[in-house]
Amino acid sequence: MAPSEEIRKAVLAQAQGSMALQLAFIGVTNGLFAALEKGDATAAELAARLQLDAGYLTRWLQAAYAFGLLDASGDRFRLAEAGRAFLPNEPDTLMPMAVQAMLGAHLSERAALLMRTGERPGESVLAERETILPWFGPMLEATFGPIFERELLPAVPLLDEIGRRGGLALDLGCGNGWYLRRLLARHPKLRGVGLDGIEENVRQATERARRDGLADRLSFFVGDIYAHAPVEPAALVVMNRALHHVWDRREQVFRLLRDALQPGGAAVIWEPAWPDELSRLREPRARGLAVQNLSEHVQGNHLLRPAEIEAAFAEAGMPASSFLVGGGFEAIVVGRRPS
Repeated sequence: MAPSEEIRKAVLAQAQGSMALQLAFIGVTNGLFAALEKGDATAAELAARLQLDAGYLTRWLQAAYAFGLLDASGDRFRLAEAGRAFLPNEPDTLMPMAVQAMLGAHLSERAALLMRTGERPGESVLAERETILPWFGPMLEATFGPIFERELLPAVPLLDEIGRRGGLALDLGCGNGWYLRRLLARHPKLRGVGLDGIEENVRQATERARRDGLADRLSFFVGDIYAHAPVEPAALVVMNRALHHVWDRREQVFRLLRDALQPGGAAVIWEPAWPDELSRLREPRARGLAVQNLSEHVQGNHLLRPAEIEAAFAEAGMPASSFLVGGGFEAIVVGRRPS
């Protein structure tokens, strides 16, 4: 039976949305939106300014115009409001949607092939596309930084309490360091150390800490969390969307968390909250979660329920409690090392 007209129109809209995000990704990663924010330009002018190929640029400009990301007068193109929405440094930028669209397409293509063999190649797949990896940290920061400020801090006042007292905050799997940078900017008594296994993430984190005037209190290192030996007991250990990457060694991870903390210190775990009921995945805010879980399977991981994390804390002798933010699909689980 042929698809209904309603379904056909819905799929066409989805397909065109995907195309628009693909074009936006090119504009973001090659600095085209940022260049056009400074004024209109021809393809030749942009090619000379950005050291890009004029043939590719001409065709991108035409396609971005077709989708309303750019406006044009003759052969001169300028940024439209839809394109301006993807400027990476603007508040509430849509840049993450463009990066997520391309990352999702890459991992979906890998899943389509690997489904035939069952192979799960691990997190190396994130580095298979050289245009995506440098934008992974900024994507997460732009997506979850506002949730951190608006929802997480009010829900977990413990973070500000520890910040006011001061001490060491340790971030395991720190990405580009945005979590510690935001926390230390609020609390001058706090010092921070971030650890990540991807060199590009640590490079970005170090540069942004220097730019934000935090380099004297905040350091980042490339390393393995299992081999990390803290120089002093930490008042706070955080893992931001990193626990599911090491869940297969959770007993060791939670021992590390406990041992890294000073008595009375806290571990704050932030994870996507996998729902208990399958029907919740039909909710608009959960659909991306379902696709992410497929992508995580390619990487050898899976998303977690908050109760699983609480149970792991309990097994390590650390009482824990959970808080839900982000419409109920982001879990903050806080465990305390007994005094």
